[in-house]
Order: sequence, then C-alpha cells, then structure tokens
Amino acid sequence: MSPPAGWLRRAAAWAVHLLTASSAPAGVLAILASERGEAARAMGWMAYTVAIDSIDGTLARAVGVKRVLPWFDGTRLDDLVDYFTYVIVPALFLLHLGLLPARAAVPVALCPVLASAYGFCRTDAKTPDHYFTGFPSYWNIVAFYLYTLGWPRAVNAALVVLFSAAVVVPIRYVYPSRTATLRWLTVVLGVGWGTAVLWALAHLATVPRTLIVASLAFPAYYLGLSLALHGRRA
Repeated sequence: MSPPAGWLRRAAAWAVHLLTASSAPAGVLAILASERGEAARAMGWMAYTVAIDSIDGTLARAVGVKRVLPWFDGTRLDDLVDYFTYVIVPALFLLHLGLLPARAAVPVALCPVLASAYGFCRTDAKTPDHYFTGFPSYWNIVAFYLYTLGWPRAVNAALVVLFSAAVVVPIRYVYPSRTATLRWLTVVLGVGWGTAVLWALAHLATVPRTLIVASLAFPAYYLGLSLALHGRRA
C-alpha cells in the first residue's frame, strides 16, 4: 500500500529543508579547502551552495512547505545558511588565499561581514514585488572573479569595500528567478553563465582568461537591468 498523500507532502517538505541545510556543511568544507589553499575545491563547494540556493525556493513553493510544515520557518533557515555561505565563507576564502593586501586583509574582509549583517536584517531585504534591496551579498561570486582575474590586491580590496558600501545603498536589484521583467531571459543567461563558471572551476589551472572576462557579460547584464528597473521605478 502506498503511504497517504499527506505523509508524502511532509516528506517532500522536509527534503526541501534538508536540501537548503546541506549548504551549511558544504560551506564548512569550503573553509577547510581554503585553509589548505585548495582554491578550486573551495570554489566548487561554494558553487554547490549557489546551485542549491537557486533551486530550493522554487522547490519550496512547489511543495508548499509553509502550508505543510507551518511551524518550521524555512525562510529563517535560508537566511542563516545564506549569510554563512554567501558572506562568511567567501570572506575567509579571500583571507586564506591571500587576495587582499596583507596589512589591511582582516579589516577589508570584515567589511562585507558587517555590511551584509545589516543587509540580511532589513525588513525590505526582499521586496513584495521580488527585488533585493541593496547589493544582495553575492560575495562568493565576487571571490571567484577576484581569484580568477588575478588583479592586484589593492584593486581587490577597493572592490570589496565598494560592494560592501553597495549593500547599504537602497538600490533595488533583480531577484533572478522571481523578478517578472525579462525573467526567462535572465534565467537562460544565468544558466549559461553558471555552466561557463562550472567549466572554469573544473579546468581552473588552464582556463583561458578570455573565458573569465567573457563570463562577466552576465553580471554586467544583471547590474544594468537592475539599475534600469530601479531608475524606471524611481
């Protein structure tokens, strides 16, 4: 006999929460790899957390986790995991991989930690019409580019401080999977970008710099669309 539908829905809801929570141990593994100087492995685990974060919300809505498990706050779980994997883990990556000026490394790395703590606690961090308020703490993506592009440490530090300031500036940024305007184009471009990044991680020692530079087209599109929509609303 098959189990009742209600049992299946609860099992599916718990599976989605477990999928979200799985990013936390992946973040720990990324830190351990960073401590050993294993950049590709560390960024591979960070890529896993980005992939999970890209799909768990859609799965949660499909299963209806808030109706099935109303006493368990999946949003709080998601925020806790995201702050750890999107902020703490990449900050430690920047430190362990020596991507910041030696004398200023710790203060600079603490800038996103503090700024994103503020950003995650804003009541309008995610707006009802599906935008992020302030730079949405994509620090693992920032870390990927700072490592692969090989810019001077002073430039890396300046960019980290700049993006940290952007967290507290109330510009609305596109929520890639939910903002209605050009959503399917954004998703398709994002999948292509993600594929290119995963290929680069798998061939980190030999990846052509031109591929890394070309992959910046999607972040540029994302930023341009966000600024255009913010300006139109204003």
